[in-house]
Amino acid sequence: MSSSQPERHNLPIADRRHAPATSIDARDQDPSFEPAQPLRPPRGAPNVVLVLVDDMGFGAPSAFGGPCETPTADRLAENGLRYNRFHVTAICSPTRQSLLTGRNHHSVGMGVTTEMASAAPGYNGIRPRSAATIAQTLRANGYNTGAFGKWHQTPARDVSPAGPYDRWPTGEGFEKFYGFICAEMNHWNPVLFDGTTPVEPSQRPEDGYHLSEDLVDRAIEWIGTQRSLNPDVPFFTYLPFGATHAPYHVPREYRDKYRGRFDHGWDRQREITLQRQKELGVVPPDAELAPWAEGVPHWDELSDEERRAAASLMELYAGFAEHTDVQVGRLMDALEEQGVLDDTLFVYILGDNGASAEGGLGGTLNEHRFASGIPDSAEFINAHAEALGDETTHAHYPVGWALAMNTPYQWTKQVASHFGGTRDGMIVHWPNGISERGGLRNQFHHVIDVLPTVLEAAGIPHPAAVDGIGQQPIEGTSMLYTFNDAQAPDRHRIQYFEMVGNRGIYRDGWMAVTRHGTPWEMVQSGRRYFDDDVWELYDTNTDWTQARDISAQHPGKLRELQQLFLVEAARFNVFPLDDRMTERENPREAGRLDLFGDRSTVTFRGAGLRLTEETAPNVKNRSHTVTAVAETPPGGGEGVIVAQGGRFGGWSLYIHQGCLRYAYNYFGLQVHTVAAPERLSKGEHELRMEFDYDGGGVGRGGSVTLLVDGEKVADGRVDATIPYYFAFDETFDLGVDRASPVTDDYPTVDNEFTGRLDRVRLDLGDDQCSDVESESGREQFRAAHD
Repeated sequence: MSSSQPERHNLPIADRRHAPATSIDARDQDPSFEPAQPLRPPRGAPNVVLVLVDDMGFGAPSAFGGPCETPTADRLAENGLRYNRFHVTAICSPTRQSLLTGRNHHSVGMGVTTEMASAAPGYNGIRPRSAATIAQTLRANGYNTGAFGKWHQTPARDVSPAGPYDRWPTGEGFEKFYGFICAEMNHWNPVLFDGTTPVEPSQRPEDGYHLSEDLVDRAIEWIGTQRSLNPDVPFFTYLPFGATHAPYHVPREYRDKYRGRFDHGWDRQREITLQRQKELGVVPPDAELAPWAEGVPHWDELSDEERRAAASLMELYAGFAEHTDVQVGRLMDALEEQGVLDDTLFVYILGDNGASAEGGLGGTLNEHRFASGIPDSAEFINAHAEALGDETTHAHYPVGWALAMNTPYQWTKQVASHFGGTRDGMIVHWPNGISERGGLRNQFHHVIDVLPTVLEAAGIPHPAAVDGIGQQPIEGTSMLYTFNDAQAPDRHRIQYFEMVGNRGIYRDGWMAVTRHGTPWEMVQSGRRYFDDDVWELYDTNTDWTQARDISAQHPGKLRELQQLFLVEAARFNVFPLDDRMTERENPREAGRLDLFGDRSTVTFRGAGLRLTEETAPNVKNRSHTVTAVAETPPGGGEGVIVAQGGRFGGWSLYIHQGCLRYAYNYFGLQVHTVAAPERLSKGEHELRMEFDYDGGGVGRGGSVTLLVDGEKVADGRVDATIPYYFAFDETFDLGVDRASPVTDDYPTVDNEFTGRLDRVRLDLGDDQCSDVESESGREQFRAAHD
C-alpha cells in the first residue's frame, strides 16, 4: 500500500517509515528528508455531528407530528431525511454504549444503566476493549473528536479523582470532553467535568446560565478553534444533551409559551398527533393508535386538580423540549456560518429511549421522591405551579403524557418489548452526500447502525484490532444504502430487545414481545417470574403500531420467534435476566464492586473533594459517624464541613452563625435540623455527628448526637431516611455544598467553610440490613407511603 493510503484496519496506524540517512552533514543529504505529514482521514471524509436528546418519545417533536415545537429538527428534516423506523434500547446508558460502539448493549456490558450494573458479563457496565468506540476509530484515522454533554457510560466506581480514567470520555477516544458523567443533571446548578477535572459553571442562573446553552457554547467554541487552526481536518462532535430527562429546568418564557395548550388532555393529544403524523407521512394512512396502558387513567377520569397539575407539567416539558432544539439550531447556524454545514453528516436522534413514565401516574415535583415510592398529590403540585422549572423543583410529568409523547405506540421508556419504549425519530442531514431533500426512510434500523454508517461515509474500515486487541464484530448495519435509495429493501432484518425483563424479537416485520414489568413501579412488590410472562405477536408489515395482538391466530409463528429470541439472547449475553430496578442502585444488592467495598472507615484530608454518590461512603440504612477536625475563626465561623445530596434529598454537617449543626433533608419534604446552642470558640476542634440508625429495614429513622471535643452539645431525631438514592445530580462534598443546598441555612453558592478543614473521617456501622430485613423494610416503606 502506498504512503498516501495507510493501512487502516489495525489501529493506531503505524508511523510512516523514513528512508535512511545518506550523509553525515544535513546539507549534503540527497534526497532531502520531507517533513512528517500528519495522519488524515480518507479524502472526502465529512465532518460528523451526532446529537442525542434524552427521554423524548417518537410523538413529542413537531418534526414527527408532536406538540413540542422543534424548529431545528423541522429545518434539518426539510433538507434531509426522516427515519421513522429507527430504534433504541429503551433506557439511557445502554443506548449510548450501543451508539458509540456499534454493538448490542449486552455485547458491550451495558444491559442496564451504570448505576444498576451487576457482576454478570452483559450487565457489568464495563465496555470491553474488544469493542472500540466510534471516537477511538475516528481519532485514530485523523479526525478531531469532542464530546459535550451527558456521558453515562463510565463504570460508577471509576467516577472519582482516583480514576481509573480509561473509560471516561477522554479515555474512549474524545480529545475534548465537557459535561457530566452521571444519569441526569440539574440544569441550573450542574456539577461538571472538563476532561477529568471537576469544574463549576462560570455563571449563575440569575445571570442567565443554563446547562444546555453552556454545552452548545462549548461545542461551537471547540469547532471554531479546530476550523481556525486545522481547517483541513474533519471533526467529530458528539452532543448528548441532559435534556429532556428530568429535572425539567427551562427559562420561564419557554414554559409560559405553552400555557393552555394541553388542557384538552392526553387522550385528545394522541388523536391530534396521529393525524399530524399521517399528514407528514411518518406513519402510514391506516396506522391505528395502539392500546392504552392498563391502569393509567384517561383524561376524563381525572379531577379538576389532577388535570391542572398534569397540564402544567406537560407545558413545562414542552418548553424544555423546544429550548433544547433551539440550542441545536445555534450549533447548526454556527456550522453554516463557517461554511461546513453542507459537508457535515449531521445525525439528530430525538430520544435515547421512549418518553419516560418515571414520574408516576400523577407526576412529581421530585422524581427521586417518587422513585422511592412517595407520590406527590395534585394539590401539592398545583401549590408550586409558579415555581415549575426553576431551581426549587425537580419535576417529571405523569405517565399519561409519556404515553401521548410516544404516539402512536404502546408503552414507554424501559419497555423494550413495545415501540413506545424503543422507537424514536431520527433525522440525517448531509447535503453533499444525500441528493433528496425532505425525504422519508421506512427501512428498519437500530442505534447500533449509526457507527457503521459513519465509518462507511468516511471511507474508514471497521478496525480488526485496536491497541493490539482484536475487535469483536460490528453488529450494526450501515444505513448508507438508504441515503439515496428510498425503496431499498431492509438490510437490518433481525433485532432482539431486552430491558429489565421486558423482551422482544423482530424478524422481517414480525415481532414477538412480552412486557415483564410496569415502568412507574420503581420499587417492586414481590418477585415476578419470567415464565409467567405473556407473549404477544404482531405483524408490523400490516400493523405499523403493534395495535393488534395476533398470537392466538399464529401460535406457530410465535413459538418460532420465541426460539429465535433465546438464540439471540444467548449469543449477545442477555442471560441471566434481571428485573430489579431501584434495588440495584445499591451495590450490595446488585452484586457489583463499589469503590469502598467492605471498608468501614475512611479519612479524607482537607477541603474541596467532590464525589458522586456511587464513590462516596454509603451511609444509607445504617448507623454511621462523621468526625471532622477543623480550625474555626473567631465567632465560630460559617459554612459546610461535609455534605451529600441537596435540596431534593441529602444531609449536611455545617456551622451556622458560629454553631455546629446537622441537617437531614428528607426528599425535600422535611428538613430535620439538630443545632448546638453555643458558638464554637476560636481554634482547633473535633466536630462529631453520630447517627444511630433504628434498623429493621430500609428507610427507617435514627437518633442524632452532636459532639464538640468529645462533649455532647445537641441531640435530636430524624423520623425517616432516604433508602436508596439521594440524587444522581448531586455530590458528596468536603468544605462546601455544591449544586443545590441541603438546607436553607446557607446559600446555594458561597457556602464554603470559613475556617480550615484538616480532615474528615466517616465510620460506618455493620451491613445496612439483612436480606430479610431489606425486603421487610421495603414492604413497610411502601405501605407507609401508599
